[in-house]
Amino acid sequence: MLVVISLGSAPARGQGAPADGKKAAPDKRATPKQPAPRAKDGHVDLSGVYWAPGSRGESPANGGFSINIAQDMKPADVPFQPWAKKLYDERVSSKGKDDPEGYCLPSGVPRTNPYPYKIVQTPTLVLIMYEGNIHSYRQVFLDKKTHSDDLDPSWFGESIGHWEGDTLVVDTTGMNDRTWLDGNGHPHSDALHVIERYSRPEMGRLVIDITIDDPKAYTKPWTVHESSALAVDSELHEYVCTESKRDPGHNK
Repeated sequence: MLVVISLGSAPARGQGAPADGKKAAPDKRATPKQPAPRAKDGHVDLSGVYWAPGSRGESPANGGFSINIAQDMKPADVPFQPWAKKLYDERVSSKGKDDPEGYCLPSGVPRTNPYPYKIVQTPTLVLIMYEGNIHSYRQVFLDKKTHSDDLDPSWFGESIGHWEGDTLVVDTTGMNDRTWLDGNGHPHSDALHVIERYSRPEMGRLVIDITIDDPKAYTKPWTVHESSALAVDSELHEYVCTESKRDPGHNK
C-alpha cells in the first residue's frame, strides 16, 4: 500500500510522535521510494518480503488477485474455451468449496495467496517462498536455457528464468491440472504455460506481469498486471495449513 501524506493531513498509521513522547513504531506497510537495490552481478535485486499482490501498488481488497486473478479485467475479456467457462461458473456458484488449496494442497502457478511471500535472489537461483498454504516454495533456475525433456507434471512445474535488462522473465511449464488459478476457480489444463515478468521500479514495489497461455482452456493468451508493496521490517510467520482446516468443505 502506498502511504501518501500531504501538508496539513493527519499523520499516517505509525507516524508522528505519540502523546507519551516515545518514538512511534514505523509503519510496516510504508513504501520507501528509494531506487531499487542491485545485486553484486549488476542486476536489480528482487530479494525481500512482500505483501500479497494488489492492483497498481494498492493493497489487495477482498483477497485481491488470490481470489480473482482477472479482477482488473472485464468478465467478457477472459477468453474462456466453452468447457472452461462452464466449469468456472460452477466453481463460483459453489463458492469454491472444492478449492484444492482449501484442502492444504499446493496453490500452483501463478496463483498467490493473501499472505506475504519472500524472494531470495542468487546469481543462479531465485527462490519464492510463501507464508500461506503449506509453506510452499518455488525454484526459478537461472542457469538453465531450456526446459527438461522428461518433465513429470507437478504442482509448480519447472521454472527457468533469464534477465531482460532489469526485468526477470520466468517461464514455467510442466504443471498438472489439479490447481486453480485463483480462489474463484479460473481453471487450467495440463497444457498451461505461464510467463511472469518481475521488475522492481523502486525499493518498495515489485511489479509482476503474468501471461497465461493454455490453448485447451482459453482461446488465446491473456495477461494480468500485479503489484506488491515491500513488507518493511517484516518476516514470514509460521503458518501450518493443516492446523487451521478442521472442515475444509466449508472453508469459505
